[in-house]
Amino acid sequence: MSSGPDEFTLIARYLAPLTASAPGAFGLRDDAAVLSVPTGQDLVVTTDAMIEGVHFLKSDGAPSVARKLLRVNLSDLAAKGAVPLGYQLVLGLPAPLDEGWLSDFSAGLAQDQKAFGFPLYGGDTVQNPDRIMLAVTAFGYVSTGTMLPRSGARIGDHIYVSGSIGDAALALETKLHHRLFPSASMMMFDSRLHLPIPRLALGQGLRGIANAALDVSDGLIQDAGHLADTAGVRIVLQADAVPLSLAAKGALADDPGLMETILTGGDDYEILFAAPPEAAGAIAQLARKLQLAVTRIGHVEAGDGVLVSGRDGQPLTLAKGGFQHFG
Repeated sequence: MSSGPDEFTLIARYLAPLTASAPGAFGLRDDAAVLSVPTGQDLVVTTDAMIEGVHFLKSDGAPSVARKLLRVNLSDLAAKGAVPLGYQLVLGLPAPLDEGWLSDFSAGLAQDQKAFGFPLYGGDTVQNPDRIMLAVTAFGYVSTGTMLPRSGARIGDHIYVSGSIGDAALALETKLHHRLFPSASMMMFDSRLHLPIPRLALGQGLRGIANAALDVSDGLIQDAGHLADTAGVRIVLQADAVPLSLAAKGALADDPGLMETILTGGDDYEILFAAPPEAAGAIAQLARKLQLAVTRIGHVEAGDGVLVSGRDGQPLTLAKGGFQHFG
């Protein structure tokens, strides 16, 4: 009795079609790929992984998992100001293989590849004993020397963040702690968790304007700490300036204790960046052009770490800074 298609049949059936717009992938029939970067550009490379039971649940649905996997990597490219070029994929799947899941997963990849112009260039498929493990290495490019670093924040800079913060963390409150919110709010929170929006146009527009940037994945406070630590400065954030969706504002009004969850929960995939005061006009103009909220939430000063100030001007004490993979 056949145990199902072999690895190469699965690759040809589900993954090779995803390389149609990437001639350098050779239809996944070679051991390597060729990526061509336009003249005068630097290659930007980033890798992100997702593991079943840690970053997603099998019940989340294969298309949703696939699209989030691409989007969290695109978000890293966005925060560097990069134009997406393509990606490589590592699939670790348990046996017996659920071919229906793989078919739905590849359909989700195809949907967002088309949306973002982001084709597959290869990777690897392996058997993992007990759970699904996924990893993407994403490639993009920027004009030589213009990538937005983490380390460029300067004393006197203003700190900004795009979009809104906390919606995905509130979705996790529902999933992990069975917290109930109004149904419309729960639908919006869930969408923000599973389908983050990589702010590619914003990141590209911030080249030459922002001094430092990263995307908010592990929580606003923790990621602000990364900006502070790499630059050797202190970042001061004003908690009541942090932009919230109407749904998050409603949840916070009902339970002010959710502020810590909002500030530290992560999975926002918004761009947090530092820029000099004289860039305020250019940032406002860019935000209007993109029809995207970009909010000043703090500043950079001498010192170290992150200080979060409450409405009364006093520092807030938070039990945690953000998501930790170890610890």
